[in-house]
Amino acid sequence: MPIAETYSSSIPFWALVVSLLATPFILWSSRRPNLREFWTLLAAVIKFALVLTLLPGVREGRVAEFVLLEIAEGIELSLRADAFGVFFAVIASGLWILTSFYSIGYMRGHHEKKQTRYFASFAVSLSATIGIAFSGNLLTFIIFYEMLTLATYPLVVHSENREAIRAGRQYLAYALTAGLLLVAGAGWIYQMTGTLDFTPGGVLEEGMLSASGMRVLFFMLLIGVAVKGGIMPLHSWLPAAMVAPTPVSALLHAVAVVKSGVFGVVRMVGFVFGPEVMGAYGLSTILAVFAGITIVLASLIALRQNNLKRRLAYSTVAHLSYIALGAALLNADGFTGGILHISTHATMKITLFFCAGAIIVHLHRENVTDLDGAGRAMPWTFTAFAIGAMGLTGLPPINGFLSKWFLCMGSLDAGAWAVLGVLLLSGLLNAAYLFPVVYRGFFCFSNQFEGKGEASPFMVVPLTITAVLSIVFCLFPNVLFGLFDLASAVADSVLGTH
Repeated sequence: MPIAETYSSSIPFWALVVSLLATPFILWSSRRPNLREFWTLLAAVIKFALVLTLLPGVREGRVAEFVLLEIAEGIELSLRADAFGVFFAVIASGLWILTSFYSIGYMRGHHEKKQTRYFASFAVSLSATIGIAFSGNLLTFIIFYEMLTLATYPLVVHSENREAIRAGRQYLAYALTAGLLLVAGAGWIYQMTGTLDFTPGGVLEEGMLSASGMRVLFFMLLIGVAVKGGIMPLHSWLPAAMVAPTPVSALLHAVAVVKSGVFGVVRMVGFVFGPEVMGAYGLSTILAVFAGITIVLASLIALRQNNLKRRLAYSTVAHLSYIALGAALLNADGFTGGILHISTHATMKITLFFCAGAIIVHLHRENVTDLDGAGRAMPWTFTAFAIGAMGLTGLPPINGFLSKWFLCMGSLDAGAWAVLGVLLLSGLLNAAYLFPVVYRGFFCFSNQFEGKGEASPFMVVPLTITAVLSIVFCLFPNVLFGLFDLASAVADSVLGTH
């Protein structure tokens, strides 16, 4: 397959560090909230603008590279803004702007303490996420992956109560242990190949290891990324982390942490092992089994959750495995659908968490059974929730329909009827645990919220925008950023199709 044209550019570096540079200013402005949040928003806008300047290049098949540090021959910390990295960076940096606005309304409306620490940790987390997106090799990926773990820990334990501290410890235990497996796996790969670079189609070849050895290596790397990716049975930290403020939940579930996990899964499948090794050693089947089980079980558990954020958390666990399932299909439609689901799930799930946060702050309700009539008090919020719910179910014209369509086509192309069955069953289960929220809000009469209106515009405007984007990116999947073309280009580069 043709090698992408590369060029040297510092833009990936500046896109990475801009929010790091803003962090001292955020801390310095702790006694001046308006100025503190100005630095947050300024960094978010600059980061997004820098990422967008990389789009024309990747559309033309050009890849920006920047070497951070050369440790030894063949071992360096490098940034590489390929199509997949830019795809992820556009989503993360774009949604950070909206999450920053939303955070202002939530943190002030909920009278949260330690808001300066919150915004500073948020900024570092997004730098780590962009570092993951633009990592040129496995070593660079691991460093930013661990940086993201440490940066999000203060956000998980933000409330500093016993439940939050316990959730934070669980998160660290899972994530740091997974990181050790990534380091060990990286060392093994370097010993065999002499490189850690992410290469479309993979760097491993048949015959490098025995079947059992290749499977052990695969499990080491899979566990390393599956913890953040929420694949069962490594998911339990994720629902526990719902004790964090709702914008953190949005960060964890839609923008940074879990998306970094499934981004890592796709990197390992397509850029380390490659489709030939995945198929020859049955690794794709292993991944598909774990992903399919996760989708069904997490959806069933979501049905039993009365707490709205926990219901959404288990929904996230299920939907992350759509992405892994698409990668496991090893064909163009499946791979494209899985990558697209990174973006479609992001806009839909952040909408749902934004809605949940607005309900908690404004109506002081956290349980689904307490929401009777809430939709009449907050029609914009519940309409946005309905759009997100429809999308996760796979109904048009919401963008979740688009990614699920390609996943279903991929399963048909592969003759994987069990995968198709899982996708269809999951759609029904999504409807079963999400539509009752909409029904209770709009159609169950209650006067308990009489006199109540919408939450702060800082919260309602972002959730409205993300809901609208969920529709726009279905009807016009290439509008603004060319996300569909980027997803297709990544699939073509990995599978060698043109």
